[in-house]
Amino acid sequence: MTGTSAGTRYPLADLEEVPDDIRERILAVQEKSGFVPSVFLVLARRPEEFRAFFAYHDALMEGPGTLTKAEREMIVVATSSHNHCLYCVVAHGAILRIRAKDPLVADQVAVNHRTADLTPRQHAMLDFALKVTAASHTIDDADHEALAAHGFTAEDAWDIAAIAAFFGLSNRMANVTEMRPNPEFYGMGRG
Repeated sequence: MTGTSAGTRYPLADLEEVPDDIRERILAVQEKSGFVPSVFLVLARRPEEFRAFFAYHDALMEGPGTLTKAEREMIVVATSSHNHCLYCVVAHGAILRIRAKDPLVADQVAVNHRTADLTPRQHAMLDFALKVTAASHTIDDADHEALAAHGFTAEDAWDIAAIAAFFGLSNRMANVTEMRPNPEFYGMGRG
């Protein structure tokens, strides 16, 4: 697992050379999924950044709040599509299909969330996330009121914004590193 993989600009970390805590995390992911997602080996080349990235990722994607895990993944897929991030659209699309138990939802959200088979609440959530992604400087009271009309709280708005913003960073780094999705992601959750 050393060297560059097809389509990755930077060398991948060698599992034998990364700190023990990072190796353990990567091996746990491999045990659970059957493969090592590229993002782990790309980021593991910089241990401090790896730890910071995944600490914030886990806080946003696994932490408390009223957003479901599937809704959090919808935000990632919509944001990543807007940012033209192949890695995150494919990888998080797979996770979304699994968490939503819907083989179609990820493709619909990635292409055009406004026409996807979602609830009005989810459409409002993604409208807000994409405004954060594309024009956060224009967010105003009306945007928060639109969320509140669908039952979202101020804390929910924070979560939506934080996920969209975090994946803006992730998308940009995946694009710069030319990270490619593992082939395994493409078939996951499709039935």
